[in-house]
Amino acid sequence: MRAITTIALVWIAASSMLLLVRLAPGDPWFAEGTVQHMTPEQIAAQRHRLGLDRAWWDLYGDWLGHAIRLDFGSSLRYQRPVPQLVAERAANTAVLALSALLLATIVGLPLGVIAGSGRPRLVAVAIRVSSIVALSAPPLLMSLILAWFAARTGWFPIGGVSHVDAERFAFIDRVRDALWHLALPAIALALPLAATFERLQADAVSAVRAEPFILGALARGVPQSRVLWRDLWRPALGPVVALYGLAAGHLLSGALAVEFVTSWPGLGRLMFDALGARDLPLAAGCAAAAALFLGVWTMLSDLALRVIDPRLRETAGDDARESASMVRAASLAGIAAEEPQRW
Repeated sequence: MRAITTIALVWIAASSMLLLVRLAPGDPWFAEGTVQHMTPEQIAAQRHRLGLDRAWWDLYGDWLGHAIRLDFGSSLRYQRPVPQLVAERAANTAVLALSALLLATIVGLPLGVIAGSGRPRLVAVAIRVSSIVALSAPPLLMSLILAWFAARTGWFPIGGVSHVDAERFAFIDRVRDALWHLALPAIALALPLAATFERLQADAVSAVRAEPFILGALARGVPQSRVLWRDLWRPALGPVVALYGLAAGHLLSGALAVEFVTSWPGLGRLMFDALGARDLPLAAGCAAAAALFLGVWTMLSDLALRVIDPRLRETAGDDARESASMVRAASLAGIAAEEPQRW
């Protein structure tokens, strides 16, 4: 069922993007700015070649027929196949998003456990205040602040994905250079998400602290630190893991701003360029890739939630058994109704 929802989401996102760009005022061919030295006949021939002189429903039907066969056409601006362009940029966005998610998890969850435990109190209050500040700063503002900080200190490169001479570096130096360029955009994207994880984890820890099995462990004399990090943390992970599916939307929307500020060649930057150039096939391909990313991320989040919380697996099993029992009962009722007629 989730796979069908993901396919429908990809279709709706790509179709909506294609139609919105096509119905927007202006002409994609003139948006390219390549018509200064062309005659009206040449312009008309190029528009006909690209299908820009056709009605929107005709254009959409032709695009949908090719998309079903996984043929998403070529970019009007880059003159390259759309899947090739999207795959290159989506890989960069995936690296940025996963790095930001990993950083947010490493920072947010332990701080949430400490803040939820309430001890030491001064540290818990400092964590809460820092989280409020980080939540108040969107990724765009955070990336601008970090870019200004990098320009003043020189600790990180302001933009780009690698050094201009990175191909000449040794393997270890190339990895170090890539991580150095990744640090700034990943931190800008991770800090608001880490603050969200911290607040949710702190609330979950505070709620689980009152559970009987936690109180029983403390009453038996188990050290509080051992109870906190061994017995209490895993039951309190459920709400955070459930938020992982929604975090994909935050990462995608925040990646657009972060990639634009830090010149990170990702999917968000490519979609921005496609919209500016009125590149219909490329804009639809970017939207489809983003929707696929969101759908797959949500499915993985659901699977992880079932692994962490066994109660969900038991609930799913009970629902399946109840459905099977209802089917068997209906079958037996039908057989019982038919028996008198046989006699």
